[in-house]
Amino acid sequence: MIYYLVALAVLLLDQLSKWMVIRNMNVGESISIIPNVFYLTSLRNTGAAWNILEGQFVFFFIITAVVLSVVIYYMQKVGRKQPLLGTALAFIIGGTLGNFSDRLFRGEVVDFIHVYIVHYNYPVFNLADSSLFIGVLLLIIYLIIDGRKGKK
Repeated sequence: MIYYLVALAVLLLDQLSKWMVIRNMNVGESISIIPNVFYLTSLRNTGAAWNILEGQFVFFFIITAVVLSVVIYYMQKVGRKQPLLGTALAFIIGGTLGNFSDRLFRGEVVDFIHVYIVHYNYPVFNLADSSLFIGVLLLIIYLIIDGRKGKK
């Protein structure tokens, strides 16, 4: 199914990008791509977003298993028939597996995308995080569109 291939592509791109960062940058090193806007900054994270719940591997394992089970269930039940929903779920699966792979094999998540929005120093993230964000955004759009269809 095409949506699982999208998830696999996200996972592979995420892991390749992290491997390149690990291989070519020291932890804490930052490379300016667009000064005052975009940097590659090599960091490690043992928690969730913004390093909350640091070191809680068992918790993340359980949450990941539950989330993946629910998302794959909806992919099989509805997502494969609805392109927007299927794409949203594929991005969520790929992103979830990307960060989980880091936790499982490295004991920490590799973060490296560092942006400044106006003068706000946004927390460093990675492609798996971006994929999760895109997937949730597409899911919200799908739910809004689906909700409007239900009213008609």
